[in-house]
Amino acid sequence: MKAYGRVHKYGDNVDTDVIIPARYLNTSDPKELASRCMEDIDKDFVKKVKPGDIIVAGSNFGCGSSREHAPIAIKASGISCVIAETFARIFYRNSINIGLPIIECAEAVREIEDGDMVEIDFDSGIITDKTKDKQYKGQAFPEFMQRIIKAEGLINYINSQQLS
Repeated sequence: MKAYGRVHKYGDNVDTDVIIPARYLNTSDPKELASRCMEDIDKDFVKKVKPGDIIVAGSNFGCGSSREHAPIAIKASGISCVIAETFARIFYRNSINIGLPIIECAEAVREIEDGDMVEIDFDSGIITDKTKDKQYKGQAFPEFMQRIIKAEGLINYINSQQLS
């Protein structure tokens, strides 16, 4: 499983209220949430993001509330993966549960720049900055997590297992 896209880079402590502001939480529709994604930190994000793009951010990405709206908004906006130095634990779990790939790699975060083209191989954990022709080693996803992500989330994965 791989991801490839242009990087949108942010700093440390990007919280869930910045990812999807609370004033828009009167819906759980992914398309509606995506239309407001990152609005308070990057007003042009929804205009710039293309399917497959990647967010790169510093430490403690997704801190704040435990709501799933934040990873849903990111995924629905077209982001194929989030690379961060560290993630808030509940955001990490929510992301995997809804099928949004995330990977921790401090070295990649330090060196990858906004606008770089990046490829991620989830089987090996290799992150390749195609712009700079440089590789970084993140942690590969275990097979069971890859199956959840391929199924587009935990509920879909469980349902597919019951049908087997």
